Amino acid sequence: MEEWIGNRWHKFITRRADRGFPAAAVELEAEKKTIGVLFRALGGAPGVRIEAASAQEVFVRRSWLQRLAGSAQSAVIAWQDGDALRLPPLLQVFPQQSLNRDLYLWLAILAARSPQQYRNWALDNQRLVTEALTQFPALRPRYRRLVEALLPLRPAPESLPDDEAELERAIRRALLDPQTATDLPRANRAPQPVPLWLYPQAALDDPLAVAADIPEEGDCTAGSTQSLSERKRGERAEERERRDGLMLFRLENLFSWSEYVNLERSEDDTEDEDAAAAAEDMEKIVLSRQRNQRSSSIRLSLDLPSEAYDDLPLGDGIRLPEWDWHRRRLLEDHVCLQAYYPRNGDPAPLPQHLRRDAALLRSQFEQLRTQRCWLRSQLQGEEIDLKAWADFCASRLAGHAPEPGVYQSFRATHRDMATLLLADLSMSTDAALDEDNRVVDVVRDGLLLCAEALASVGDRFAIYGFSSVRRQQVRFTLFKNFAEPHGDPVRGRLLAMRPGFYTRMGAAIRQATLILRDQPQQKKLLLILSDGKPNDIDRYEGRYGIEDTREALSEARRAGLHPFCITIDRSAEEYLPYLFGQNGFTVLNHPAHLPLRLPELYHQLTH
Repeated sequence: MEEWIGNRWHKFITRRADRGFPAAAVELEAEKKTIGVLFRALGGAPGVRIEAASAQEVFVRRSWLQRLAGSAQSAVIAWQDGDALRLPPLLQVFPQQSLNRDLYLWLAILAARSPQQYRNWALDNQRLVTEALTQFPALRPRYRRLVEALLPLRPAPESLPDDEAELERAIRRALLDPQTATDLPRANRAPQPVPLWLYPQAALDDPLAVAADIPEEGDCTAGSTQSLSERKRGERAEERERRDGLMLFRLENLFSWSEYVNLERSEDDTEDEDAAAAAEDMEKIVLSRQRNQRSSSIRLSLDLPSEAYDDLPLGDGIRLPEWDWHRRRLLEDHVCLQAYYPRNGDPAPLPQHLRRDAALLRSQFEQLRTQRCWLRSQLQGEEIDLKAWADFCASRLAGHAPEPGVYQSFRATHRDMATLLLADLSMSTDAALDEDNRVVDVVRDGLLLCAEALASVGDRFAIYGFSSVRRQQVRFTLFKNFAEPHGDPVRGRLLAMRPGFYTRMGAAIRQATLILRDQPQQKKLLLILSDGKPNDIDRYEGRYGIEDTREALSEARRAGLHPFCITIDRSAEEYLPYLFGQNGFTVLNHPAHLPLRLPELYHQLTH
């Protein structure tokens, strides 16, 4: 009974203390595409993601009702760094949905012009507002509506102490007339957040960023495949001197999850089921640096199999470059790629459950061995090529006399195609799709069926897989090279496919480019199968991995290759357009359909 009354009271008093307008709320997820298009169209970096920000602790004056409810101790503010533009996940500042939607777009406009470092938060925001209104005068009525709707919602200066009242008046002048560049005076308390301005990153530094004096081998540890829904605020805490002895406390003084406890804990890489839920509940994540020497501890990587069970290495490692987007340059010989041959990949026939589909695909693809098509701009042929004739007439009137190839002929041509299929074999492909299948199982079946189709049409093709364990070991598994004919040995190696490790995609694409570039065929297709974005357990995550992969794809295009990605990652539309372009990828909503969809997509790409 007490718990029921307590819950009712909490909901009632929290609702009364809330100064927002829930009925007019607008969600970031519904506006993310529009915000992204506007942000990039006005000059925002293409690699910057649009993400939800988390609540930050604020020290503002609260009303007695807010103090009674224990609310308004934190606020969600908009800020930006090199990786993402972080906006409130829900905007309910104004009583009209149109104004809340306009506020999202206004923040995107400011962020597109925002500097990475703020010298003076208030003056820099006023400068951004002035530049935006000067360059786009049509925004002036919209900005005026936002300011006029915001001012009545802010605290009245008459109700504040003198120093806070002066600060509030300065904010109002800065909002109404940003061209005057009004500086903000100091006050004992912080002002109410200004929803129309971006906040600096300086106070929101990522606590997970590696300090300069930590060696690269200890950059990060492997994390959970789940990610927090919001960006958390962090703080570093210095590790205090450890002393042996008793810890005396009263039982009612036990710490909560969100309080820092200076205890030495054993290091463990296993996933804590409660850690993700605890991190979601925490407003601030506090980290301290362990000062133990590396020689004083032993750390085993249980992901790496022993040599007796691992795949067979082929030769020495290959040194490859990697793009460092922080320095804007290519790091030569930065990555070591090791080729592997699948262990236990004995020759085997096609599995029984795939034989019917394979027979159907072979009968369909055999018809593509020799295609009949129209050859245009020929010196002789069956019909007039109207486009070539129009071009010839225009050139002649312009004073040029090109060779009059104005005919078209319907002839049989041969396919001149080389394809390299590159499969992501990271540990995420070990995830279960249903009771009987994992992601890696449908990837394997898709490659088996695609190999049958390509062999029947006579196209030259190769199949490789990749995964990684930091930059020192990018694993590149050989299933079929271009010189080997398709048969039971290839099928056996595909059946021996195993998932593991991480996704350093840039190095794998560079090696695939080197292999495919040497083929004599005129058309070259690099077909990538992936289930997630590039990542690794060192700094190869976030925008670093995205930018390196994008640079590797640009190198592939300059080499005459056509890269295309097939993915089952439902969030792929947030980053794949930046990597492959709007028409360079496809997302499969049902991963189980991959085995049959893969040959169909190949036919569409090469027809």
